[in-house]
Amino acid sequence: MADVVALAAELMAIESPTAGEGKIVDYVSRWLVARGWNVTVQEVTPGRGNVWASRAGGGVTLSTHLDTVPPYVPPRLDHDRLVGRGACDAKGIAAAMLVAGDALAAAGEDRVDLLFVVGEEKGSDGARAANRLPATSRFLVNGEPTESKLAVGAKGSLRVHLRTRGREAHSAYPHLGQSAIAPMLALLPTLKDVAWPVDAALGPTTVNIGTIRGGTEANIIPGACEVELMFRLVGPVEVVKEHLEQWLDGRAEITYGSHIPAQFFHTIDGFETSPVAYTSDIPLLDRWGTPLLFGPGSIHVAHTPDEYIDIGELRAAVEGYQRIVRALLNA
Repeated sequence: MADVVALAAELMAIESPTAGEGKIVDYVSRWLVARGWNVTVQEVTPGRGNVWASRAGGGVTLSTHLDTVPPYVPPRLDHDRLVGRGACDAKGIAAAMLVAGDALAAAGEDRVDLLFVVGEEKGSDGARAANRLPATSRFLVNGEPTESKLAVGAKGSLRVHLRTRGREAHSAYPHLGQSAIAPMLALLPTLKDVAWPVDAALGPTTVNIGTIRGGTEANIIPGACEVELMFRLVGPVEVVKEHLEQWLDGRAEITYGSHIPAQFFHTIDGFETSPVAYTSDIPLLDRWGTPLLFGPGSIHVAHTPDEYIDIGELRAAVEGYQRIVRALLNA
C-alpha cells in the first residue's frame, strides 16, 4: 500500500491553482492507471478535467477536488505536521482517498469509485461537468476538512447586494446634495438586531458585511453606496429574504445573487458528528448518490499561509474512509 504522507506531499508539490490543474490531473490519472483502475478523464476546459476511476461500480464514490487557492506554498514536514498549500484542502484528503480506494480494491472490493474534480475553489465547473457522467454509485463521500468527523449537514449561502442612492454636490455646500453613504452607515449596524433563523443541528444563520463601496472623492457628496452581504443559511432561503426585506423596509435597493441551499447528510454509527458552516460540491453532484461529508484536517487553517494537516490524522483517514465504504456497502 502506498504511503499516504509521501503521496500527499507529491500531490502538494504539483502547483494546481483553479484553472491550472492540468499537471495534477495527469499525475493522478497515471497513478490510477498503473494500479489497474479504469480511468476516464472528462475534459472540463482545454488542458484540465475531472478524473473518474472505477471498477465494477454500483457502490460508493469517494470524491474531492484537486485545485487549490493561490498562492502556491510548497510542502514541508514540520514535526508531526505536513505543511503547505493543499495539505488539508484538499490534497491530503485526495491522497487518503487514493490509498483507501486502492486498499479496498486490493482486498477484492470493486464497488468503490474515485472522483477527483477541478474548479471547486472558484465556480465548481468541474462538479457541474461531473454530474453529467453516467454515475452508478448509491453513496457519495465528499472530502473536505471536517476534523475527521462526519458532517451532519452544511450551511447554505446567499449573496445580497444593497444599494442606497443620493445626490452629488460640492462638499463645501452639503445642503445642495444628499449623501448615499450616511443612510447605509445607519442601516448596517442594525443587522445584528434581526432574529435570523436558527436550526437545531446547523446552528444560527450568520451574515457577513463583505464589501462596502461608495462615493468618488472626499470633496464630493457621495451619490451612490453599495454593500455586499453573505448569509450562511440553515433553512429555507425564502425565510431569510422575508426577514431581510422587512428589516430594509424600502430604505435600500436589494438584488439577490448566488444561492446554495443548506444541506443535511447521511451519517454512520461509530463516527463523531458535527455540522459545518461552509459549502462544498455536494449540491452539484446529486447524481452520485446519497451524500456524506468527511475528511481529515481543519477548515480553520485552509486557505492560510500556514495550512497543515496532522500526520497521524492523515494516516487514520485512510482507515476511516475504508470503514465508511464498508459500512455503506453493508447497509
